[in-house]
Amino acid sequence: MPVQSIFTISNMRPLAPGVFSMTFDAPEIARAAKPGQFVHIKCGHSRPLRRPISVCDVRGDMLTVVFEVRGAGTRWLASRAVGRKADILGPLGRGFDEPDGKMLLVGGGLGVAPLLFAASRSPGVATAVLGFRSRENAILINEFEGVCEDVFTVTDDGSRGLRGTATSPLAELLRSGKYTSILACGPRAMLSATAELASAHGVYCEVSLEERMGCGVGACLVCACATRDHGEDKMSRVCKDGPVFDSREVVW
Repeated sequence: MPVQSIFTISNMRPLAPGVFSMTFDAPEIARAAKPGQFVHIKCGHSRPLRRPISVCDVRGDMLTVVFEVRGAGTRWLASRAVGRKADILGPLGRGFDEPDGKMLLVGGGLGVAPLLFAASRSPGVATAVLGFRSRENAILINEFEGVCEDVFTVTDDGSRGLRGTATSPLAELLRSGKYTSILACGPRAMLSATAELASAHGVYCEVSLEERMGCGVGACLVCACATRDHGEDKMSRVCKDGPVFDSREVVW
């Protein structure tokens, strides 16, 4: 069951322009969280709204999230200092299944954050492909290198690592035949391309969808998305039925 409480900010640091890592002393949530799940953080003083943010990592009682300033709520959150409090609800949603065997982690932009948690749960058995717009937007690479067997960085402009998108190295990596699963999070076009490659190579694939959310617990239906169950199309709630789905279930 999710927990709602007031937790203390224990660490706050910038990762890239407009992107921040924030760590909370939140033992109740940290103990229950699974890779791929998210928390809902109340942002602002006047008529505060909650913002859904993926869990990036857990170390003991400490829970870390990574977010980008995109509006008034996340701008307020970025202004909070170490020692201040935050109202957090979580963990929420369906996370990754954490399958056995060698994993291929595919992340784009902020989508790399929840994959770090997945990698840290199975150190040394994952290869990460991390895609960013440019060198200055690249985040968490050192952290991935600390827990992954291999890390490939790809940028749109070629300013760091390979030039291209996060899916550029996938076909060659999958041809090696050593990966039993793919976990992916990022822009929808990247997820769709990853799912197609996984299907072509017969590799199980889970994707974490990014949708605007309201309540975060499945009541408001703001985050509804089209999925398929036994050949029948239906609408699922990203916040409750996801955000992680078997890629074969998503109507791309």
